[in-house]
Amino acid sequence: MGIVYEVNVFVQPQIEAEYRLWLVKHIEEILEIAGFLDAACFDVQQEPGTNEIAICMQYRLDSQASLDNYLLHHAPRLRADGVARFGEGFRANRRVLLNAQEFPGIR
Repeated sequence: MGIVYEVNVFVQPQIEAEYRLWLVKHIEEILEIAGFLDAACFDVQQEPGTNEIAICMQYRLDSQASLDNYLLHHAPRLRADGVARFGEGFRANRRVLLNAQEFPGIR
Protein backbone atom coordinates (compact mmCIF):
# COMPACT_ATOMS: atom_id res chain seq x y z
CA MET A 1 0.00 0.00 0.00
CA GLY A 2 2.92 2.37 0.46
CA ILE A 3 2.70 5.34 2.80
CA VAL A 4 -0.23 7.57 3.73
CA TYR A 5 0.55 11.19 4.53
CA GLU A 6 -2.39 12.71 6.37
CA VAL A 7 -3.04 16.42 6.86
CA ASN A 8 -5.85 17.62 9.12
CA VAL A 9 -6.84 21.27 8.87
CA PHE A 10 -9.16 23.26 11.07
CA VAL A 11 -10.61 26.24 9.24
CA GLN A 12 -12.45 29.28 10.58
CA PRO A 13 -15.98 29.44 9.14
CA GLN A 14 -15.52 32.93 7.64
CA ILE A 15 -12.79 31.69 5.25
CA GLU A 16 -14.20 28.22 4.52
CA ALA A 17 -15.45 28.88 0.97
CA GLU A 18 -12.23 30.57 -0.16
CA TYR A 19 -10.11 27.94 1.61
CA ARG A 20 -11.93 25.06 -0.10
CA LEU A 21 -11.43 26.65 -3.55
CA TRP A 22 -7.72 27.05 -2.85
CA LEU A 23 -7.49 23.53 -1.39
CA VAL A 24 -8.54 21.85 -4.64
CA LYS A 25 -5.70 23.55 -6.51
CA HIS A 26 -3.31 22.82 -3.64
CA ILE A 27 -4.10 19.09 -3.74
CA GLU A 28 -3.74 19.02 -7.53
CA GLU A 29 -0.32 20.68 -7.21
CA ILE A 30 0.81 18.10 -4.64
CA LEU A 31 -0.35 15.23 -6.86
CA GLU A 32 1.99 16.48 -9.60
CA ILE A 33 5.00 15.74 -7.36
CA ALA A 34 6.80 12.49 -8.11
CA GLY A 35 5.78 9.63 -5.85
CA PHE A 36 2.27 10.83 -5.00
CA LEU A 37 -0.22 8.23 -6.20
CA ASP A 38 -3.60 9.69 -5.24
CA ALA A 39 -5.45 11.67 -2.60
CA ALA A 40 -8.75 11.72 -0.76
CA CYS A 41 -10.31 14.67 1.01
CA PHE A 42 -12.84 14.19 3.83
CA ASP A 43 -15.07 16.49 5.82
CA VAL A 44 -14.58 15.53 9.46
CA GLN A 45 -17.65 15.40 11.65
CA GLN A 46 -17.02 17.65 14.62
CA GLU A 47 -18.52 17.71 18.10
CA PRO A 48 -21.62 19.93 18.36
CA GLY A 49 -20.69 23.51 19.16
CA THR A 50 -17.23 23.29 17.59
CA ASN A 51 -16.36 26.60 15.95
CA GLU A 52 -14.02 25.23 13.25
CA ILE A 53 -14.55 23.26 10.06
CA ALA A 54 -12.33 20.17 10.01
CA ILE A 55 -11.01 18.71 6.77
CA CYS A 56 -8.76 15.66 6.41
CA MET A 57 -6.60 14.99 3.36
CA GLN A 58 -4.91 11.65 2.87
CA TYR A 59 -2.22 11.31 0.23
CA ARG A 60 -0.86 7.91 -0.81
CA LEU A 61 2.80 7.81 -1.77
CA ASP A 62 4.88 5.05 -3.28
CA SER A 63 7.79 5.20 -0.81
CA GLN A 64 9.45 6.86 2.16
CA ALA A 65 11.96 8.40 -0.26
CA SER A 66 9.13 10.18 -2.09
CA LEU A 67 7.77 11.51 1.20
CA ASP A 68 11.23 12.65 2.27
CA ASN A 69 11.65 14.44 -1.08
CA TYR A 70 8.30 16.18 -0.62
CA LEU A 71 9.04 17.25 2.95
CA LEU A 72 12.49 18.59 2.06
CA HIS A 73 11.91 20.20 -1.33
CA HIS A 74 8.19 21.03 -1.63
CA ALA A 75 6.40 21.19 1.74
CA PRO A 76 7.97 24.45 2.99
CA ARG A 77 6.84 26.37 -0.10
CA LEU A 78 3.37 24.82 -0.20
CA ARG A 79 2.78 25.37 3.52
CA ALA A 80 3.99 28.98 3.26
CA ASP A 81 1.47 29.62 0.48
CA GLY A 82 -1.42 28.58 2.74
CA VAL A 83 -0.15 30.71 5.60
CA ALA A 84 0.36 33.72 3.30
CA ARG A 85 -3.21 33.43 2.00
CA PHE A 86 -5.09 32.55 5.18
CA GLY A 87 -2.82 33.45 8.10
CA GLU A 88 -4.39 32.63 11.44
CA GLY A 89 -7.65 31.52 9.77
CA PHE A 90 -6.63 27.88 9.87
CA ARG A 91 -4.31 25.47 11.61
CA ALA A 92 -2.98 22.10 10.52
CA ASN A 93 -1.49 18.94 11.92
CA ARG A 94 0.12 16.12 10.02
CA ARG A 95 0.98 12.47 10.48
CA VAL A 96 2.43 9.60 8.49
CA LEU A 97 0.70 6.22 8.44
CA LEU A 98 2.87 3.16 7.73
CA ASN A 99 2.55 -0.58 7.28
CA ALA A 100 -1.14 -0.88 6.51
CA GLN A 101 -2.67 -4.25 7.06
CA GLU A 102 -5.55 -4.50 4.63
CA PHE A 103 -8.59 -6.70 5.03
CA PRO A 104 -10.76 -7.50 2.04
CA GLY A 105 -14.43 -6.87 2.65
CA ILE A 106 -17.22 -9.36 2.09
CA ARG A 107 -19.16 -8.55 -1.05
